[in-house]
Amino acid sequence: MSDFPTQARVVIIGGGAVGASCAYHIARAGWDVVLLEKNELTAGSTWHAAGNCPSFSTSWAVMNMQRYSLELYRRLSEEVDYPMNYHVTGSIRLGHSRERVMEFERARSMGNYQGLSLEMMQVADLKDRYPFLETHDLAGALYDPDDGDIDPAQLTQALARGARHAGARIERFCPATGVTRKNGQWIVHTDKGDITCEKVVNAAGYYAQRVGEWFKPYGGRTVPMTVMSHQYFLTEPVAALEAWSKQHGKLPLLRDVDSSYYLRQEKFGLNLGPYERNCKAHWVTPDDPMPDDFSFQLYPDDLERLEWYIEDAMARVPILGASGVGRVINGPIPYAPDGLPLIGPMPGVPDAYEACVFTFGITQAGGAGKVLAEWVTEGQTEWDMWAVDPRRFTGYADQDYADAKAIETYGHEYAMHFPHHSWPAGRGKRLSPLHARLEKAGAQFGAYNGWERANWFAKDGDDISEAATQSWERNGPWAPRVKEECEAVRDHCGILAISGFTRLKVEGPGAKDFVDGLTASRLPKEGRIGLVYFPDTRGRIVTEMSAMVHGPDEIGLITAATAQWHDAEHLSRQAPEGITVTDHSDKVECLLVTGPKARDILAPLAQGHDLSKPWLSVSFEGTVAGKPCALIRVSFAGELGWEIHCAPEDAPAIWDAVTGAGARPFGMYALNSLRLEKGYRAWKGDLSTDYSLLEGGLDRFIDWSKDFPGKPALEAERQQGSAKRCVALKIDAKDSDAPYMATIWSGDEVVGEVTSGGWGYRVDGSIALAMLRADLTDPGTLLEVDIYGQRCKAEVQPDAPLWDPKNERIRA
Repeated sequence: MSDFPTQARVVIIGGGAVGASCAYHIARAGWDVVLLEKNELTAGSTWHAAGNCPSFSTSWAVMNMQRYSLELYRRLSEEVDYPMNYHVTGSIRLGHSRERVMEFERARSMGNYQGLSLEMMQVADLKDRYPFLETHDLAGALYDPDDGDIDPAQLTQALARGARHAGARIERFCPATGVTRKNGQWIVHTDKGDITCEKVVNAAGYYAQRVGEWFKPYGGRTVPMTVMSHQYFLTEPVAALEAWSKQHGKLPLLRDVDSSYYLRQEKFGLNLGPYERNCKAHWVTPDDPMPDDFSFQLYPDDLERLEWYIEDAMARVPILGASGVGRVINGPIPYAPDGLPLIGPMPGVPDAYEACVFTFGITQAGGAGKVLAEWVTEGQTEWDMWAVDPRRFTGYADQDYADAKAIETYGHEYAMHFPHHSWPAGRGKRLSPLHARLEKAGAQFGAYNGWERANWFAKDGDDISEAATQSWERNGPWAPRVKEECEAVRDHCGILAISGFTRLKVEGPGAKDFVDGLTASRLPKEGRIGLVYFPDTRGRIVTEMSAMVHGPDEIGLITAATAQWHDAEHLSRQAPEGITVTDHSDKVECLLVTGPKARDILAPLAQGHDLSKPWLSVSFEGTVAGKPCALIRVSFAGELGWEIHCAPEDAPAIWDAVTGAGARPFGMYALNSLRLEKGYRAWKGDLSTDYSLLEGGLDRFIDWSKDFPGKPALEAERQQGSAKRCVALKIDAKDSDAPYMATIWSGDEVVGEVTSGGWGYRVDGSIALAMLRADLTDPGTLLEVDIYGQRCKAEVQPDAPLWDPKNERIRA
């Protein structure tokens, strides 16, 4: 009689380091889990991975995940009684420029806040730690004492052993062949039999897209990913290195990020791994089809692609050229469009999850297993993980986009991500009917959920090159134009095309009550609009939406463009039978007309709309410039204003009429400045599940008289007091404004973090929204903010908008 498991709570498809970590963490949470691997464990990208283990990241979420991994790996061997080659050698990251050193300073500050021991190094000290290094042209370096390398196969086997100890079943040489959904459960098909389960996880590595296709009949989409060829080589032993190592031990891992490679000691030889610009994607054309099984296989060597990188590395570490090439590894490595993995709910599919497309799967496997297990067993994660949530890519992320972005991201793996820089690949996926007009007006675009929106409007002679945007500084070519745009909104009237707002309609018997039960806020009355906040069971901020009630059985919701799939699923996955959630985002264009002269400009153009209606009122019946539209009296800029919601094809006529009447086009950079001055929160910066509604300063939006998710947690917090509170800071910043997660200091203690920052052109200063330890939130409290390594004086502001604190202008 076969003992093949036919039932499980969770089935994981894929037995690499990530799949094994998912099994380990889910089993340790007490859940019954089966892991399926088509070949032997590690047969995909894991077996040929270099196994580097950095904690470095400029993403708070990814750094959290990698930090957890390294903590786990340090104890795992003893915990599961399995030997592992884990070398904690430390690492040195070289910087060739002031900009790179500023990036290092930011990562150091973030890492220290998380408890990591990242430290800056002076160039003069580098040879003490790495004697074979040429340092003449360097600007600085970052040292990570916790970095190193691990044997990927041993790590996977140790995680698998731990999973088995906790009750997991691991079925090797048992490929999954498909899935079926029946009676609210999944049936995972294999050649050995079917397994019925509650939940299923796609951890199939570079086969994740193929596995993802099985879920399309149940609401899924094509997994946005591309398989890249990553090549590294190992040298023969190097005599000088051998002699030094026998006396001093192993060299730190070296990363020359500006030249784009890592260099690691491997026994007494060296391992060089570049991320080359002239990189290659595989299995993306009909003449190069993905094989059914590529287990334990490699691509042919292609060292010519690496020639420049090899020469550069030999100039940096001359002993690299003292020995021949011993072995070349050229294997498949999956890339999502932004280079970060997909971890979380599978878009559109119930009870299905993704833990796949890992570019740095070894250093992220431990944390990924923790995060995925929390999604599966609790429905929420300890840390906000939007940075890796699969729902961050919506319908625009087709295969052409995925391929273009993967090649760009791979070739710029170590690139700096400057605040005003937009990567050029994969652009133009969603264009509004206003696009040509915006271009003609000088718009410099950014992509928002695939939609091209104007960031700022250039004039003749402005430097609009990509190179000009590669700076951490505030005052690039955009700065004088953004200042002019903000002043136009302050003094006269501006117009902004906000294409791509997410628009959801909830309909069916009791639709209003259903939405009301999910939000902590009081829904607005009919004919009004209001912000409503959705907490999780811990009272943390899941999302913010603008609500309009059309009756007991219909409610309209508007939310951030990037929240499109996330917010739709937050509603639809909880909707009872008879309630539908539909997306109308593509059917409406939005124009924001705002400034003290907005009423004067709109009055001659508007018919049937009462422009004397108060702030937060909605007018559905009427026209502007002869085109039917709704007018909503709101402005994210904090001035008198209306959003015009119209059919996309009618937007050009309205734009022409409003600009013809004197409204000046402005862009998203100006809007960001204007909203910061008003203290308006941005989703997944200021508003995230890292913070509760009370910490986020959203007390006035909570209706304590009703039941809602997380109410007991929030009541307890209200009674005991919040650990942190959201405040506005004015900062004596130098050339750069405070970035996300810049640390806030009181004396020699870190006491909070910036959630968004920028220059306020109406208040003429650098400002930030921040989460600060509650005992330091009194107005006038003096602090310091670490901005790229510079401690800048900051002062806590009163609990009111910095601009128009009594909201007299928006109510005019």
